[in-house]
Amino acid sequence: MAFPPQHELHKRRFSRNLGLGLTLAAFVALVFALTVVKVTRGEMTPTPMAPAAMAPAEQPAATGDAP
Repeated sequence: MAFPPQHELHKRRFSRNLGLGLTLAAFVALVFALTVVKVTRGEMTPTPMAPAAMAPAEQPAATGDAP
């Protein structure tokens, strides 16, 4: 039993799906490559400083004149 010939609509759909799949694969490869480069460089990203409101309060210096 032979398969019927494929309709023209299915051929166009396949080419669009193939193009979209290749574009998606290229994007995934780009993100993977950027991740590998960032990890293997070994540089630490600078961490943001804590705001002054969150920093522990400084204790006043003891002068001996405390009431």
